Amino acid sequence: MDVAELKRRLTIPVVAAPMFLVSGPDLLIACCKAGVVGSLTAENARSIEELTAWLERIARELAGAGATAAPWALNIIVRKAATARFADELTLIDRFEPPIVITSFGPPGAVAKRVHGYGGLVFHDVATMRHVEKAAEAGVDGLILLTAGAGGHTGTANPFAFVPQVRNVFDGAILLAGGISNGRAVRAAEVLGADFAYMGTRFAATVESMASAAYKALLVSQQLADVLTTDRISGVAATFLRGSIASAGLDPDRLPELSAPRTPALPEELRAWRDLWSAGHGVGLIHDIPPVADLVARLRLEYDAAR
Repeated sequence: MDVAELKRRLTIPVVAAPMFLVSGPDLLIACCKAGVVGSLTAENARSIEELTAWLERIARELAGAGATAAPWALNIIVRKAATARFADELTLIDRFEPPIVITSFGPPGAVAKRVHGYGGLVFHDVATMRHVEKAAEAGVDGLILLTAGAGGHTGTANPFAFVPQVRNVFDGAILLAGGISNGRAVRAAEVLGADFAYMGTRFAATVESMASAAYKALLVSQQLADVLTTDRISGVAATFLRGSIASAGLDPDRLPELSAPRTPALPEELRAWRDLWSAGHGVGLIHDIPPVADLVARLRLEYDAAR
């Protein structure tokens, strides 16, 4: 499969981003059946046995859906390459051959060679032009541009500057992440020069996501002003919801200083992502928690109206 074929197989050029503790097999399968790329991060499975069971289910259900199902993606964290868990994840990639592998936090070259061996695509997270150059040299098929306002670990670049500068030096697929919540924004990403919109927060607020009911309610109630970008929760710049921080007993405007480089000084009982929840700048456009199929149908109508 090449990038052009991937785009032809989608109802709308959208990749539902893998979200830590939010994206599971239910969300992935629902996305693929609705015609957008569904994904999950391998770390969401507590054990390699659970991940194996998830991948078996994904393969079985999407095979049953036939050619109408969109391709799926598995996200792996490359910086953990020296661990036994990472080696097991690579073994599962060999076994299940995800059509797309999304790599984060580390050099993707070795993973790209492995995935290209069975004809898969590799998309890599980037936030700066330096990251772009290194990933392109590693032979990835696509770059996920983390721009200002992206949920989770984020970037600072303005997409109007970042996308065309990346396009000047990279011929592969460009996936734009950052505040995209409706079909009009998906079309705008294409006009800017991206091939796909990379949407996380909007898919977190769906029936099938693994987010808790309280998290989903917060995604509906919080606004752009409630999104805080800080490195004091995860150790790396990331977006978190003020309402979640306050509910955990912390002051969003007076978070503890890092105790060491990239080491948060949070109370022991609190964990980033599990107890302190993330969202991107597009959260202010979320007003409901629909099933994925309904959301994708809505995105398509908005996308077509903007063309």
